[in-house]
Amino acid sequence: MTFRRVLIANRGEIAIRIARACREAGLESIAVYSDADRDAPHTCAADRAVRIGAAPATQSYLSIDAIVEAARATSAEAVHPGYGFLSENATFAAACERAGLVFIGPSAGVIQRMGSKVAARELMSSAGVPIVPGVTATDQSDAGILSAAGQLGFPVLVKASAGGGGKGMRAIRDEQSASELIAAARREAIAAFGDGTLYLERLIDKPRHVEVQVFGDSHGNIVHLFERECSIQRRHQKVVEESPSPALTEPVRARMTEAAVAAARAAGYVNAGTIEFLLEGSGDDARFYFLEVNTRLQVEHPVTEALTGVDLVRAQFTVAAGGRLPWTQPEITRRGHAIECRIYAEDPAGGFLPQAGPLLVYREPGGPGLRIDSGVIEGGTVSVHYDPLLAKLTAAAESRDAAIARALAALKRFPILGIRTNVPFLIRLLEHADMRSARVHTRFIEDHALELLTARDTPVEALAAAAAIGPASETLPSSAGTPPSTASDPWATIRGWGR
Repeated sequence: MTFRRVLIANRGEIAIRIARACREAGLESIAVYSDADRDAPHTCAADRAVRIGAAPATQSYLSIDAIVEAARATSAEAVHPGYGFLSENATFAAACERAGLVFIGPSAGVIQRMGSKVAARELMSSAGVPIVPGVTATDQSDAGILSAAGQLGFPVLVKASAGGGGKGMRAIRDEQSASELIAAARREAIAAFGDGTLYLERLIDKPRHVEVQVFGDSHGNIVHLFERECSIQRRHQKVVEESPSPALTEPVRARMTEAAVAAARAAGYVNAGTIEFLLEGSGDDARFYFLEVNTRLQVEHPVTEALTGVDLVRAQFTVAAGGRLPWTQPEITRRGHAIECRIYAEDPAGGFLPQAGPLLVYREPGGPGLRIDSGVIEGGTVSVHYDPLLAKLTAAAESRDAAIARALAALKRFPILGIRTNVPFLIRLLEHADMRSARVHTRFIEDHALELLTARDTPVEALAAAAAIGPASETLPSSAGTPPSTASDPWATIRGWGR
């Protein structure tokens, strides 16, 4: 099986990342765009770009028919879904298969099985992978869920069977608040996934979140590419990721990676995926429990690439074309430490309210050990229609302390003006004593909200950097107005040049 032309069913930084990998692999790349993204950077990064619909995602990036038709119209032979949107949609994967398109990811059947939290738990348990004690109530009424919670014992976590990303999830600490929280979880599950089925797990208070990157091919080979620590989260959405996890001893790491490979093998997994675990306790006696399988490339995949030196997207192409994995387990090694910060257009001091508007100043830092994956450019506009992720900053160095120092230095010289961002918040987060000493857990941001969310002016370093870069400095006093001139920047005027 071979293909020469890949349609990228996504937008933003991940679409640019995939287009770059296509170029390096000698493949033609086709971008898709909505009306809101007509001039977006990802349309210039690909060899061709095709309109798929109106600005709302439901009419464009979530429209299976529109994307399959775009692939047919451009004679694409393969589709890469990226992450988010339709990337874990079994119906989309099946539609691609029916249309004769290679879906660059696991099969529709695997996506469907792993998309059900209940089915995934049952499969993992049968494969000997540790799971959090839990129960799926036969009686799915609110009263039935409440009864099951009482039998399991409070505190419990009620979760949507069909979902992920924290949607349809509530922590219930006592019977008095249970009924209201169960009803809220069900409403959110129905709104997000169209399925109100709930299940219950024992609530592990303040665990760490550690995931293992796995990769399988159609020849029966499955490997792991070590772990990523993702404990710094807000409302179950990751903010900072790093590898190796400072919480794992070598014996625990060996057990966890072995369990991840067993999980992938039990699922019949092919292509890139992630097995997520909750970690409880510390030292060699720490216990971990299966959480879920992400049947796609992760947002934080640059951490693994920086640590191991592999190209996960190129490997996805190879495996999707029917080839063998480009590496064996002994050939996958790691060096040093890597940490990634997600940079969002949001206002942390204002409840993390998403921001939209023109990017008057946007200048990415550079230097040894730094990688920036971004989907925006200076003078562009951040849309109200999509996720507010602007960029991912990944810093790699010989040690954890050095990687954090490198990330901090880069954040402090990353001027972004015109809209509010979480850069000052990320700086405070990385400077926090408990973060520096790796005393973190999944409720870290919530527990330290007063320290982390205190309003602070734009870092002096960012203002100084903005003032030193010429015409753009004229926009500093205002958060609105015309975008800065790009006449002195030849790269800004060349369409089709990947950046």
